[in-house]
Amino acid sequence: MKTAQKLLLTTLTFIVLFISATANAQSVPKSKWRFGIGVDGLLPVGSFRDAVNAGIGITPRLQYGIADNVALTFTSGFYHFFTKPLYVPAGFLGAGQRMQNDLDIIPVKFGIKAFVSSNIYLGAEVGAGFEVDNGGGDSKLIASPGIGYASKKWDVGLRYESFSGQSRNYGLLGLRIAYGFGL
Repeated sequence: MKTAQKLLLTTLTFIVLFISATANAQSVPKSKWRFGIGVDGLLPVGSFRDAVNAGIGITPRLQYGIADNVALTFTSGFYHFFTKPLYVPAGFLGAGQRMQNDLDIIPVKFGIKAFVSSNIYLGAEVGAGFEVDNGGGDSKLIASPGIGYASKKWDVGLRYESFSGQSRNYGLLGLRIAYGFGL
């Protein structure tokens, strides 16, 4: 996705969030903290599919209600991607051996959730993703619009996550299922 398209998508997401913040939902108690721990299924999209089969993640999230239907979020955790094997051609020393390591990323994101009904929300997060490997990895800008359903204890969200930086850009679809509670 081109930079202009990403900027337009991010801008439209924020506009929708702020317009929907006027809805009469009562899903986030104002001035209250919540904590949730989620398990993520991660599916690469675009050219990222050429190198990665799928990924899993674990994502703790801290949430603070700034209005009855709007919350600020801080999400971090760990993503592990299972890369496709890259084999050395037959006839070479070590033929048939896997030559590519799996990819690990530590995401650090700040965001907003705006409830458009009592349980349905739109979300947007922005932050950094730190690629982890033996020699130290790259960091990427993360932009992530999403939609979800949250009850008193459960939060199920679907998002698109874009990683940009160091001339390598990729994206994924993420499904997060989390258990949460008030602090």
